[in-house]
Amino acid sequence: MLQAETLQFLTELKENNNKPWFDENRKTYETARKNFVIIVETLIKGISKFDKSIEEANLQAKDCMFRINRDIRFSKNKEPYKTNFGASFSKGGKKAHSAGYYLHIEPTECFVAGGIWMPEPEDLKKIRVEIDYNFEEFNGIVNTPAFKKVFPSGLDREAFTARPPKGYDEENPAIEFIKLKSFTASSNFEAKESLKSDFIENVLEKFKAMHPYIEFLNRAVEG
Repeated sequence: MLQAETLQFLTELKENNNKPWFDENRKTYETARKNFVIIVETLIKGISKFDKSIEEANLQAKDCMFRINRDIRFSKNKEPYKTNFGASFSKGGKKAHSAGYYLHIEPTECFVAGGIWMPEPEDLKKIRVEIDYNFEEFNGIVNTPAFKKVFPSGLDREAFTARPPKGYDEENPAIEFIKLKSFTASSNFEAKESLKSDFIENVLEKFKAMHPYIEFLNRAVEG
């Protein structure tokens, strides 16, 4: 589980997002980071039990965790640090284009998610084709009781086309999914949930529910 001190550090970082404060509190950051490393390592082992691609990838925590430093070169927001801990679990690591699982911890916003966020045009085309050709299978995956329990609203709809993509029409039974430009599902939870002893167990249960969805997407982009 997450330590209360880890959440407290992130809270204080949000209020003091500058290098002098961070340097002064670097030891506290290192302690908080070690806490998150243990969580990530435990999740890797847990995911490996039901997703063989993660087991075979032999991932380490560093392959999954994102740096706390923000890239501010092209951003209007010049705050130097992220105010969350995040990790992406996919067989190619955090920088891969393959589908995977994601955990986000922040005092004001915590969630688990999975899928492929804003895939490259070629991968997007492959996913749409796979859904079109195997819609019955896909529809069954995102409507299983296990999936709907974790993601009652279904897939995220943060990015989609207003009109059907070229080669598809509104009468296509899969059109609501084919219009998507990003293929993710997410589930929010309160930060206090991360402090409970069954936190990791609950995260793994949600990841396991999305495993068939992850497999479908990876089959599409690798086909």
